[in-house]
Amino acid sequence: MKKINSYSFKGKKAIVRVDFNVPLGSELKVTDNTRIRGALPTIKKIVEDGGSAVLMSHLGRPKEGPEEKYSLKHVIPELEKLAGRNVKFAPDCIGKETLKMKESLQAGDILLLENLRFYKEETKGDEEFASHLAEGCDVYVNDAFGTAHRAHASTTIIAEFFPVEKLFGFLIDSELANMDKVMHDPEKPFTAIMGGAKVSDKMLIIENLLARVDNLVIGGGMAYTFIKAQGGKTGNSMCEEDKLDLALDLIRKAQEKKVNIYLPVDSVIADKFDAEANTMTSDSDSIEEGWMGLDIGDKAIVEFADVIRDSKTILWNGPMGVFEMEKFSRGTSEIAKAIAEATARGAFSLIGGGDSVAAINKNKLADKVSYVSTGGGAMLEYMEGKVLPGIAAIRDDEE
Repeated sequence: MKKINSYSFKGKKAIVRVDFNVPLGSELKVTDNTRIRGALPTIKKIVEDGGSAVLMSHLGRPKEGPEEKYSLKHVIPELEKLAGRNVKFAPDCIGKETLKMKESLQAGDILLLENLRFYKEETKGDEEFASHLAEGCDVYVNDAFGTAHRAHASTTIIAEFFPVEKLFGFLIDSELANMDKVMHDPEKPFTAIMGGAKVSDKMLIIENLLARVDNLVIGGGMAYTFIKAQGGKTGNSMCEEDKLDLALDLIRKAQEKKVNIYLPVDSVIADKFDAEANTMTSDSDSIEEGWMGLDIGDKAIVEFADVIRDSKTILWNGPMGVFEMEKFSRGTSEIAKAIAEATARGAFSLIGGGDSVAAINKNKLADKVSYVSTGGGAMLEYMEGKVLPGIAAIRDDEE
């Protein structure tokens, strides 16, 4: 498999799948450039080698063909500022005019194609559409980890038209290296912290992790399904009644594998799901009716933080509470700080999933952890042991 750091793009036109699905404000200006910055090392390598880069991406979820608010032209000012050079724009991602623009590119040029999802053929994984995307280019580079779990035309099918000249960009390379380090070569003790609302969303990753971790810390709404399964009173807390047996089964499997499971001993509870709700602290297994757990309590924070600080490898996916409401964000923020402390002591920490990443950024800790993953769904599926179509299309060892 070709590696980007040793590949020469001199004289080549590279078609690059990037992830420019970025938030735009009311004036259609980019409000968070994280994903654009993530693609820069790959773009710079191509143009500095003396190649040209044809960038393709989706933006939002357009329903029926082109929509002004989803045009990728809105991304150009931010991309030009970050890349430090002019960016040409093709008002379509395929077609004769677009092909002419590709063919006229000179060394060092960057061309951004219009939104791939203005065509239904993109998400359908249409082969003819993929062949038009490939036209006029010499090499395919996939650097959009966030869409690697989708078998779309631009992420997977297009690779068929580059049987030899295909490779990952720097972003996907580093995503895979960091996830493989956690999944296949973790230093012990290894602690996984799982949060979020539902056990059902995290069931597969928890099962896959039980063979690898020493400690499993569970917070967020999903914790109450585990607590209720063991006979606890959880009041009106989030609970998947149809997953109680599954929760017990996961606890049993953890015991068999000698994995320590940590559930929050206490919770910040509220009388309604509201930022202005009345709150108090309760033991997590004796929450009164009419009250619901919306964050982990002080005792749970101390216990979880102690486990984290003693760990050598840490994986975090999902918040400890209703993080978006200030009143219920402390547990998540304290876990973020404990992970940063452990990292400073020499632990390797991998953070993934929207809310976990948001908590790290909110607490200004992104440079205090080892790696922050850009792909929530793709990271989960990779950690579940699934083959991602966008990865398999380039990795020779995954058939």
